[in-house]
Amino acid sequence: MSERENSPHILVWLRNDLRLADNPALSAAIEAAGSGGSVTVAYILEEGGDLDVSARPLGAAARWWLHHSLDRLGASLRERGLELVLRRGDPFRTITDLMQETGATAVYWNRRYTNARQTDSTIMASLRETGRETGVEALSFHANYLNEPWAVQTGQGTPFRVFTPYWRACLALPEPRHPLPEPNWPATSQQQAQPQTLHSDDLASWNLLPTSPDWSGGLTASWQPGEAGAHEVLHQFITEGLANYHLRDNPAEPATSKLSPHLRFGEISPFHVWDAVRQARATSGSPQLATNAARFLSEVGWREFNASILFHFPGLTTRNVRPEFDAFPWSEPDPGLLEAWRRGRTGIPIIDAGMRELWHTGTMHNRVRMIVASFLVKNLLVDWRVGESWFWDTLVDADEASNPGNWQWVAGSGLDAAPYFRVFNPELQAQKFDPDGEYVRRWVPEVGTAGYPGPIVDLRETRAAALDAYSAMRSASGQS
Repeated sequence: MSERENSPHILVWLRNDLRLADNPALSAAIEAAGSGGSVTVAYILEEGGDLDVSARPLGAAARWWLHHSLDRLGASLRERGLELVLRRGDPFRTITDLMQETGATAVYWNRRYTNARQTDSTIMASLRETGRETGVEALSFHANYLNEPWAVQTGQGTPFRVFTPYWRACLALPEPRHPLPEPNWPATSQQQAQPQTLHSDDLASWNLLPTSPDWSGGLTASWQPGEAGAHEVLHQFITEGLANYHLRDNPAEPATSKLSPHLRFGEISPFHVWDAVRQARATSGSPQLATNAARFLSEVGWREFNASILFHFPGLTTRNVRPEFDAFPWSEPDPGLLEAWRRGRTGIPIIDAGMRELWHTGTMHNRVRMIVASFLVKNLLVDWRVGESWFWDTLVDADEASNPGNWQWVAGSGLDAAPYFRVFNPELQAQKFDPDGEYVRRWVPEVGTAGYPGPIVDLRETRAAALDAYSAMRSASGQS
């Protein structure tokens, strides 16, 4: 047996899985390397290559999050005797370079299901072709969703197009596995360290943080990116938020999990979340908590459903899932009205509160997201893709599947979408879900004063115009 076979050198390629615990690729690499091999852990800021099949370039808020998440992951790895190698560029070329520089005998990664999976497939095929002669191994693992998109199908073997039967099918499957513990790190870190000469980019050189101006103060005050922060958020939700989850539609209540950005960057796995909720439900004995747990897990299910939609409909970000919406008569966005929506100056308090919350914290309460999206798409008749792009740039939890999936849900153009004629009335929504005005006052303190403007559009007139546009679309697409 050759020295190469005796001393495995494994490259772990991290993507949306910036964690140590319940990281199947990392755990498998540490185990396979044993006491005599080495492991190189790398993250690639993917640039170049074919953008149609690559990871979508991150928006500004997500870039801020990524910087801090990588910084904390790097510190955690250093404490355990490993370095996080940072590279940027075309992923195929970069992985090839890292293989040559490290003498890697294997590459491990956790699977992703976005359009970037085509990049992964190309790299996998190339490595396996090379491996026939060199023995290089390429392995991928199931890690970041409870179910892989092809694992949940209708009785006819087709993807589900409606959430409720999809989720029912998920619940009929065996319970999700328990999360894996953090890898069993070797006692002698030098046995695992990658070559000392291996180059790693300086994270600051990636310029992920805003500087001119630095608008991230609200994000810093609102979030703690990284694996430790993710587990703190989960613990707080399980011990405090879950019991009040039935109040989740009230944006003034601290009843939501706040886990979405941590899940988006893989700082915590859905298996950790599922396991924690499962244990809380089993030990509580409270019927209300059991109901809340089921509803919360169904929201986790929507994350899974959107991933399935993107997997089976790669054009989700740019094309209507329902082709009849190709005939919808969107209006050319009025720059002034669009800017008023973006900055929270529409004169409609619940809309402005949501958009200011987004600008300050990089997130927005889910109920309010639906209200502000409906206002843009239906009261302003602006194409949903304009709103999706703005959310992509400003949300710390902007996800390649959920962000366009949710916008198409509101627009009526997606699978299992809200019907277009369901136009949220923001005033009635505020009365129902923020009856005391606490959420509005938090973000729009000038509401009710002479300094607060009147509405930029008439809600009744624009609702009627939206319904007329919908009728025009149906006629144009040949629907009765």
